[in-house]
Amino acid sequence: MNFWNKLSKKGPILVLAPMAGITDSANRLVCRKQGADVVYTEMTSIDALFYSSKKTFKMLEFQKKEKPVVLQLFGKRPEKVAKAVEIVEKAGFDGIDLNFGCPAKKVVNHGGGITLLRDLNLCHELVQAVCESTKLPVSVKTRVALDKGKITVLDFVDKIKDQPVSALMLHGRTYEQMFTGEINYNVMKEVKNTFNGVVIGNGGINTPEDAKKMIDETGVDGVGLARGIYGKPWLFQQIRDFIQNGTYDYPDIKVIKKIVQDHAKAVYMDKGQHGVIELRKHLCWYFKGFPGANEMRKKFVQVESVDDVKNVLKSM
Repeated sequence: MNFWNKLSKKGPILVLAPMAGITDSANRLVCRKQGADVVYTEMTSIDALFYSSKKTFKMLEFQKKEKPVVLQLFGKRPEKVAKAVEIVEKAGFDGIDLNFGCPAKKVVNHGGGITLLRDLNLCHELVQAVCESTKLPVSVKTRVALDKGKITVLDFVDKIKDQPVSALMLHGRTYEQMFTGEINYNVMKEVKNTFNGVVIGNGGINTPEDAKKMIDETGVDGVGLARGIYGKPWLFQQIRDFIQNGTYDYPDIKVIKKIVQDHAKAVYMDKGQHGVIELRKHLCWYFKGFPGANEMRKKFVQVESVDDVKNVLKSM
């Protein structure tokens, strides 16, 4: 059942990292078609699952073509983990991930995300609660440090070393850095040499060169792409081509239009008209930097249906 072990034998693992408001089913499908080996859901609340939130249950829906798909949980109450995990298992996911890295204010203000590392005993309780409640492979996601280096990922890894955690996705920046600044390859390399499982490097990967540098500098088993795929889901295939052949291609406008149409159809099938409205930001990202991008943006922010998307694309 542990897909991580199988993937680690085939070369660098390319992962779609979890992103709130981004990695819904449609986005995951697009990224799988473009070369992602594993896709993560958006962050899903343990508390919301425990209390049977209908809105959160909707987030558990996925298509077989997305597999292997990992559901990421966040929360800080170990006593609610077992019920949440049972729901996730029944939904058919391939793995469960625990978030210990989110720096968003609405998460850290409640003592969640990266700030959980301030209580390593609680971190251990959460990891243990998940591992004891499931037969699925368990993974965790965190950052290299917080509180100006007083607490590091190495402290975290040491604390959970007695638990059967299959994979660790590590963002190479600190809590204070958020999403900008230098990546700490040295700490990432040390974690790879310390952690007994698959290590996925994350953070600052916007080009195939970025991905290869992270792998070469740290020895990680693969990379997790996040903001780098905004409007560029083909980055997965570019990275694979660059690592294998030293070169990569850019899709032409015809290919991009086809990807956009597939994305629009998928999101409509999943969420209806509301999904197409959510897609607006993706449409703007897909054509950012193109000639006439500002005019296209004005049209994209008004689309309300798949036909609207098609009509804008035809006018290009």
